[in-house]
Order: sequence, then C-alpha cells, then structure tokens
Amino acid sequence: MLKTRIVTALALLAGFLIVLFLLPRPGVAAAFALVAGLMAWEWAGLMRVDPGGRWLYAGVILVSCLAAYNQPDFAFPRLWWASAAFWLLLVPIWLWRRWRMDSNDLAGYLAGWVLIVPTWAAMLGLQERNPWMLFAAMALVWIADIAAYFAGRAWGRHKLAPSISPGKTWEGVGGAAAGVLIYGVAAAQVAGYTPPSIAGWALLLLGLTAVSIMGDLFESMIKRQAGVKDSSNLLPGHGGLLDRLDSQTSTLPLAALVLAWLSS
Repeated sequence: MLKTRIVTALALLAGFLIVLFLLPRPGVAAAFALVAGLMAWEWAGLMRVDPGGRWLYAGVILVSCLAAYNQPDFAFPRLWWASAAFWLLLVPIWLWRRWRMDSNDLAGYLAGWVLIVPTWAAMLGLQERNPWMLFAAMALVWIADIAAYFAGRAWGRHKLAPSISPGKTWEGVGGAAAGVLIYGVAAAQVAGYTPPSIAGWALLLLGLTAVSIMGDLFESMIKRQAGVKDSSNLLPGHGGLLDRLDSQTSTLPLAALVLAWLSS
C-alpha cells in the first residue's frame, strides 16, 4: 500500500508540474476542467446518484467551466465571491446542523457546483498570474495538513469535531497554524515579498488555514453521512480527487479573491 501511495503521489506531482509550467492556457484550462469533472462525478456519487446521473452532473460542471472560461473577467471574481460566501457563511451552519444530502437533492447539486467550479476558476486564475502563485497556495494547504498530522499525533488530546472526524484535534489545529506561519515567512523571503503589515499577513495566513480545515471537515462529514471512507478509488492508495483536494476547494478561491482584491 505504501509503495502504491508513493507511486501515485509522484505521478500526480509530475502531471501537476507539467500542467503548471509547460501547457498553454487552453491546455491548463482543459486539464483543470478534467479534474473538476471527475470531482463532480465523485460528488454525485456521495449523493448516491445513479451512474448516468453522475456523468450528467459532471457534464454540467464542464459546461459551467467552459462558460466561465469564455468570460473570465466577469465570471471568475463572482465565482470566488460565491465560494467565499459558501464557506464563510453557509458551511459553518451546515457543519453545526449536520445537514444531509440525498439523491436528486437540489441543495446538494448546488453545493457541489459552488464547491467545484470556483475551485477550477481559482486554479486557472492563479496559474495565469504566475504558476508559482498556484503552487504556493496549494503548498499552504499541504503544509497545514502535514503539520496538523504530526502535531496531532504528538500532542493531540482534545478532539476538534469527534462526530465528524474523530482523528482531528485542537492540538493539530495549533500545529497547522504554526506550520503555515513559518511557511508564510519563508515563502515571503524566497519571493522577495515584504508584507505591508506583518499582522495582516499573519491574519491572512491563519484565515486561510482555518478555511482549509473547514474544507477538510466538510468533506469528512459528507463522506461519513454517505457511509464511505473515500470519495472514489480513482487514485490508487489515495482514494479520490475530492479526498486530495477537499481543503483546496475552500482555500484556493479565497486566496484568488484576496489576491484579486489586493491587485485592484
């Protein structure tokens, strides 16, 4: 299993770097759209939709990405705002109330749409600005996950959300926050970036960390309600794309929105 996980991880990293640095814009958009379509297929599976309906929903997501691709200046900021509203306003209530999704549930379809399409737009928008921006934003989530895992294993005592994800602890959250702050300092130095406000930079990093944890918890709850361990078995040893990108779906659109706002 470990060997399979390592081989899959290396293949994913190689493919991601090729898309990130070598493909032209249409190729990047298509590659990320393929990921979005497969995520939609997985999401519909978590809703217990029949096979034909799952592919139909994936098609809806692909058409949405195409429409946004043709009107990026209009569509992308609105998609990121929609994502921010979803994660900052609706998801905390969703987690608190433990809402469930059922097959052919309109709320489930809409939630999947606002979870996936803005993420696609954020990946493309950040990559177009600078491939390293997308890599740095995704690396923030990776650092948060790794730091949370090791801090939780070493010091975890107080459960964060035991009914949703029993393995997560408040000590893990602290580790994630510390890891991301260290990463933020190092990344700024490497990029030659001097934040106008150290406190503001720290708050932004901590805010993105909190949102990434929320994305992880949200998908964990949806999977638990669906009675599955992984969103699919598309990635040998790693489960599905939603399993690997759960925290990215909450973090990347917000990062893209903040960057667009700072650049305006």
